[in-house]
Amino acid sequence: METDRIFQGPIPALYDQHLGPMIFAPYASDLASRLTGLRRGRVLETAAGTGIVTRALLSTLPEEVSIDATDINQAMLDQASRVIASPRVTWRPADAQSLPFPDGTFDAVVCQFGAMFFPDKVRAFAEALRVLKPGGSFLFNVWDRIEANEFADVVVQAVARLFPDNPPLFLARTPHGHHDVAALEAQLRAAGFGSVTSETVTRRSAAPDAMFVAIGYCQGTPMRKEIEDRAADRLSEATEAAAAALAARFGPGPISGQIRAHVITAGR
Repeated sequence: METDRIFQGPIPALYDQHLGPMIFAPYASDLASRLTGLRRGRVLETAAGTGIVTRALLSTLPEEVSIDATDINQAMLDQASRVIASPRVTWRPADAQSLPFPDGTFDAVVCQFGAMFFPDKVRAFAEALRVLKPGGSFLFNVWDRIEANEFADVVVQAVARLFPDNPPLFLARTPHGHHDVAALEAQLRAAGFGSVTSETVTRRSAAPDAMFVAIGYCQGTPMRKEIEDRAADRLSEATEAAAAALAARFGPGPISGQIRAHVITAGR
């Protein structure tokens, strides 16, 4: 759905504040660690969002490596650039399916949890291949099925009970709906990549309390619009229902749940 790709209004700030440390930072560190062999050059980040991977790249890679961080949503880049001020980073709006860069520009292309949002994955993967230098790598990750990501699963089920005839399923449909690694590997090869490997990475997601998690998912993602489209005055109710379900499952106070993703590396 086209609306699944829209992150605007209050979403970018809440996304960064809540989901950033809770679920995205652990995998940002993982992706950045896979590029430690790069001593100089230029990295392209697609679907950079609020710059969570950008921060990890800046702290992990040498000063001689510059980063072009792109996203289709200007509001997300605006949030990122308010937090990150570095001469090594160039922010630029761009669609990963039609990149505004010449062939063979980058030593690596990185995309954290963005591939699920590409309507035409083969086209986006072909663009990543096109802008890579010979010997360069394309690294990206996708969430595993929602049942393997405990916080998201509990939130979706809780909010669905409020709207049984038309449940908001953004989280299950898009972020957690593209976990078929074999299909992704086939799409990468169809795009022209020869070497493709994958690894499943499991982590723990931590939050100060259940409400922190509920706000992140219900108000800091396009799930917010799904809820408001069904009942403009029920966003707070949905958030509270999600928080109650999380507290019932994980307990009061600080909580922790499993998160799991697949990390794909494709070489040119």
